[in-house]
Amino acid sequence: MRGAPRSQRNPRGARRVDPVVHVDFYSSSFCAPCAAARGVLDEAARLIPQLEIVERNVAQHPDAADADRIGSTPTLIVRASDGAEVYRAEGVPTVNQLLVALARAV
Repeated sequence: MRGAPRSQRNPRGARRVDPVVHVDFYSSSFCAPCAAARGVLDEAARLIPQLEIVERNVAQHPDAADADRIGSTPTLIVRASDGAEVYRAEGVPTVNQLLVALARAV
């Protein structure tokens, strides 16, 4: 079962565009670093309107977490439009690290 995509934010109110890159974000309920990772993802989404972020709580989506070999939270997986994994961060990446990974996924 897939989690629901977080809304794609476009601060200028421009037309939404089809996602070019996708981030699977695995979190857990009482995870302070997960909140920090959300901030990094929010900043990336502000800068890249084509970014699609799907957040999954590992307790609610254990099959997806197992399939993606999630061992800790937060874990972010950047995927190209064809679904190929191009970057994985276990822990909180910096905005710059995430932006470089997103550029590689395009």
